[in-house]
Formats: sequence, structure tokens, C-alpha cells
Amino acid sequence: MRSFPAEIVMEAVANGLLTGAVYGLVALGLTLVYGVLHIINFAHGALLTLAMYAAWVCWAAFGLDPYVAILPLVPLFFVLGYAVQRLVIGPASGGNDQNILLVTLGLSIVLENAMLAIFRSDTLSVQVDYAMEVIEAGPMLLSFPRVVGFGVAFVVAAVLFVLLRMTDTGRAIRAVAKERTGAALVGIDVGHVYAVTFGIGTACLAVAACLLLPSFYVNPRVGNAFVLVAFTIVVLGGMGSVPGALLGGLVIGVVESLSGLYLGDSLGQLGIFVIFILVLLFKPTGLFGARA
Repeated sequence: MRSFPAEIVMEAVANGLLTGAVYGLVALGLTLVYGVLHIINFAHGALLTLAMYAAWVCWAAFGLDPYVAILPLVPLFFVLGYAVQRLVIGPASGGNDQNILLVTLGLSIVLENAMLAIFRSDTLSVQVDYAMEVIEAGPMLLSFPRVVGFGVAFVVAAVLFVLLRMTDTGRAIRAVAKERTGAALVGIDVGHVYAVTFGIGTACLAVAACLLLPSFYVNPRVGNAFVLVAFTIVVLGGMGSVPGALLGGLVIGVVESLSGLYLGDSLGQLGIFVIFILVLLFKPTGLFGARA
């Protein structure tokens, strides 16, 4: 194995943490939906891609910086997620969890093909002045977009924590996640809570998309790669655990960065899937997950 000076390793770890925070943000939506609806949302990747295209359209058509585009896209994608769950996934599934999996898979296929028809297969990106800027932190050079992504991801996680712990909506979400029949008996509208949860998860994707776009690209299938990483993060952190998603994202970001440093960029994600297999073998509940 190649050896590197300590400064380079430290820089790789730091950049891995910065990238991992955005990975964790993508995983937050996935684990939140699982924690409440108890299903894996197969449309998560397609919705992330849709959010990235929306951020690109805001930049290309209206001149909105991707970071500024967070402001209109978050409520827009919350409403979209709410409507998709309330009007499509809920009625089409008939309350059957297996049907929900099939519906979200079908929704993913429809969205991907719709984006392919509209935007073709071209790879698109935004041109912003700060895309290649770096911040000096001692001996390390840190990417400016990644530093911004790191900060915003933690702000979103903090807002989500406050929402879940200190608001009536959050208490309703936690009640439905714990026992949906009991929640319904005390007057909680379970269908509404499901839709709100799906909307929050989709809004998290809108934030992640705006954070990714200044330093990444978008094409009709780009979301699938991020969701594979996000699913690994959810398993590592514990299915349904919000703190686990954020911590798992940081761990996976560092593992990916160090794997890319020592094994080469083409094998950068090898370490991620090694972690995935090890977690499944030795701690299937993840870092913060509870055994069923």
C-alpha cells in the first residue's frame, strides 16, 4: 500500500467529512421515511435527480445561484413529496407495505424516463465562480462548496431534530413511527403524518441537490449512485435513526476519501461496500438502530 505524508492524509479525512455530511443529508430523507412508513423508498434516487434538475433550471432559466435556489425548492419539494405520498403512493398501495415498494419502484422508473425525455442523456452542470475555490485551514486546502455543504447539512439536521422533538408535528411523527394503530386511536391522522414525513424526506433531497450541484453534475440517472451510498449509510447508522444517518454519512465519507487516496479513484467506493458487508455480518442493527 502506498504511503502519504500526514498532511495529505489529514486533508483526505477532512474532505471526506465534508462530503460525508452531504451524503448524510441524502440518507436523512431515506431513513426518516423508513422510520415512519417502515419501507425503503425506491424513488429516492429519482427524486434526488429531479431536485438536481430543478436546481439546474433555476440557475439556467432564472439565474438563481444553487444555494439561493434552496429557498424556493425546499417548500416546492415538500409539497411534491406530500402530494406523491397522499395522492399516488398511499392510494395505489392500498395500505400494503409490499405494494408500496412496487409503487415507489414504478415511480422511480417513470421519473427517470420523464427526465430522460425532457433533458435527454446530456450531462449538465452549473458554472459558478466559487466552484473551484478552496479554503486554507492550516496545512489543508478544503473545497469551498464542500465546506458550505457541511455547514448547511448540520443546520438541516439540527432543524429536523428540533422539529421531531419539540413540535406537535414531530410528536405525531414519532408516535406513528412507534405504533401507528395506537396513534390512530388517539386521533392522529396517520395518512397525513405519512405524507408529511415523505414531504420532509423529499425536502431534504432538495437541499442536498442544491449543495451538490456547484461541484457535481446531473444526468437522468445520477441519483442512483448517491442512493446506493445513502442506503449503506442508513444500514451503518441504524434503520430509522436520524443521528445514525448523519454520523454514518461522516464515516462513509471518510472511508470513501481514504479508499480513493490509497486505492485510486476508480476503487474509491470499494471501502464503502466493505463497510456495508461488515455491518450486515457483525451488527445488523447498525450504530443506533434498535432490534425489532
